[in-house]
Amino acid sequence: MKYHQINSALFVKNRRKFMAEMKPNSVAVFNSNDIYPVSADSTLPFAQHRDIFYLSGVDQEESVLLLFPDAPYEHQREILFLRETNDHIAVWEGEKLTKERAFQVSGIRTVYWLQDFHKVLNEMMTYADTMYINTNEHYRASVETETREARFVKWWKERYPAHNVAKSNPILQRLRSVKESEEIDLIQHACDITEKGFRRLLGFVKPNVTEYEIEAELAHEFIRNRSKGFAYTPIIASGNNANVLHYIENNQQCKDGDLILLDVAAEYANYSSDMTRTIPVSGRFSERQKAVYKAVLNVKNEATKMLTPGTLWKQYHIEVGKIMTSELLGLGLLDKADVQNENPEWPAYKKYFMHGTSHHMGLDTHDYGLLHEPMKANMVFTVEPGIYIPAEKFGIRLEDNVVVQEKGEPFNLMRNIPVEVDEIETLMNE
Repeated sequence: MKYHQINSALFVKNRRKFMAEMKPNSVAVFNSNDIYPVSADSTLPFAQHRDIFYLSGVDQEESVLLLFPDAPYEHQREILFLRETNDHIAVWEGEKLTKERAFQVSGIRTVYWLQDFHKVLNEMMTYADTMYINTNEHYRASVETETREARFVKWWKERYPAHNVAKSNPILQRLRSVKESEEIDLIQHACDITEKGFRRLLGFVKPNVTEYEIEAELAHEFIRNRSKGFAYTPIIASGNNANVLHYIENNQQCKDGDLILLDVAAEYANYSSDMTRTIPVSGRFSERQKAVYKAVLNVKNEATKMLTPGTLWKQYHIEVGKIMTSELLGLGLLDKADVQNENPEWPAYKKYFMHGTSHHMGLDTHDYGLLHEPMKANMVFTVEPGIYIPAEKFGIRLEDNVVVQEKGEPFNLMRNIPVEVDEIETLMNE
């Protein structure tokens, strides 16, 4: 991996928290992701399943983690299974984890080769009453491909039908949504890499540059700072492209007078950052662009203040909607009649701001978190309001990543990334 090794104490701590929530006499199993084929002998780059990474730090395909806190023998309580490595694999594919290296990464002493998994699992099943299966229950999940985890669940249910079944996901939703200090440091590092990429762009962007050239500049800066690259597919949307919320073609020329909406960010050690900035191609905002920009920035700043322990997700978005409505009235995009006659299910402001303001983030860009439960300290959220005006051929979104504090306003992990109009114009014209 490009990133510096993470101290295994984080993963030891994460496993302890998970096992403390397990039912008596139960086993939990977590699988790595597959390497997905393209065609012929081509594959997509490997991306580790975030749950096994969260619990072990293992960032390698064909790995399995087994947790059994009530196992009769201590060496059976945490077990890693890895694909056996050898000199041939090392020559053709590169270094894989040895048993000793796996212990250094994970803090797990019992490591078997994957060929022993079924034999060891069978013994564990004779002791256990319940199996925790790991299903994807994220509120935005839409999965058509059968994953390695799903194949395992199907096989296990056929092989051990007499055991009780429990779900690991509700435990992980709560644990992963509240970050340890080490995790916040890793997200901060991803944000710092993103800052370097953005500052690079401010001196690079000029009329007639292409969206894909901007993407290339960011990729260069991210990777040279030990990131694998983008935390998600980058959105580099100039002009009217900004009014397509998930515009990813990035193939147009940026014209003088237009704005560029940049929803781009780096990952680091599998942890995401998630930034949006909107900058003028020419280095100067028009008066109208500046007015809309400042309205979005005000909504972002006011929304951020609301992210405090005890806040309920649904009520938060209602309050943000009120602030956005006021700004849109001030910009002349809405009038009082629009607001008085609005549909409560789709308020008037949604014409110009149709997406949510915040989401959990961490190991996944849209990270785990149960939206019906109150916010807690050390949750990490995005704050990303926007105003989209197709009739005027521009859209503006601004986004930071913040950590909820025990008291007071959240801590902004992107506090050093330029966002004020004057600062952006100054840096673009140096």
